[in-house]
Amino acid sequence: MRLFDLKGKVAVVTGGSKGIGRAICLAMAEHGASVVVSSRKLEPCEGVVREIEAKGGKAKAIACNIGYREQVEALVEGSRAAFGKIDIMVCNAAINPHAGPMSEVTDSLFDKVMGSNVRSNLWLANLTVPEMAERKDGVVIIISSIAGLRGAGSIGLYGVSKAADFQLARQLATEWGPSNVRVNSIAPGLVRTDFARYLWENPELYEKAIAGYPLRRIGEPDDIAGIAVMLASPAGNFITGQVIVADGGATITSWR
Repeated sequence: MRLFDLKGKVAVVTGGSKGIGRAICLAMAEHGASVVVSSRKLEPCEGVVREIEAKGGKAKAIACNIGYREQVEALVEGSRAAFGKIDIMVCNAAINPHAGPMSEVTDSLFDKVMGSNVRSNLWLANLTVPEMAERKDGVVIIISSIAGLRGAGSIGLYGVSKAADFQLARQLATEWGPSNVRVNSIAPGLVRTDFARYLWENPELYEKAIAGYPLRRIGEPDDIAGIAVMLASPAGNFITGQVIVADGGATITSWR
């Protein structure tokens, strides 16, 4: 277990009340980390905290809308007040308010998506990485998407923001690597979350979707959580600036 030991570490997870974020919170706690569970609404976060505490772990719920800098700052300050430091910053929260072609994207919509999906991750990194650098140890994980790797029919703006997150991770990794701070992104494919509920609850749509996946299934939240634990733990000590794709093989096939 040494390679995946997070005892003594403090992890902050945005979008942590459900789906991939919740799975990451639970997995980090199971491997010994104290976890700050954050999302826009406090009550669902408190539910995850109770799950962690029921298993003997330590956790704190803090509400935060990542679109507002003052709330992001309060999240970081509250996390330090609760646990004294931040070792692992998981930037998972994101929005996707637009389904349609790029020609329909307004300036305000563009700013909203890029602000929540990219700028907030820069805020979180800039607020947490300096203390990691002082200790010569720290991890930032940005949850992106395979939408940032290829064109998409209706979520193009979302894909643009996720592609930007790849480069943000690379740039931060370059700047902070000499201080032993590692920054990586994870690009999930379709995962069994509320975001894709319409697909996996419809057997016909589900079968059509997985026909192009070599593993013949969509992902589960724990499939992504395991990668996050690896990146945050000693097992990931020599990985930085990378995009780790977890998509059941969807992007390696030519199927459309």
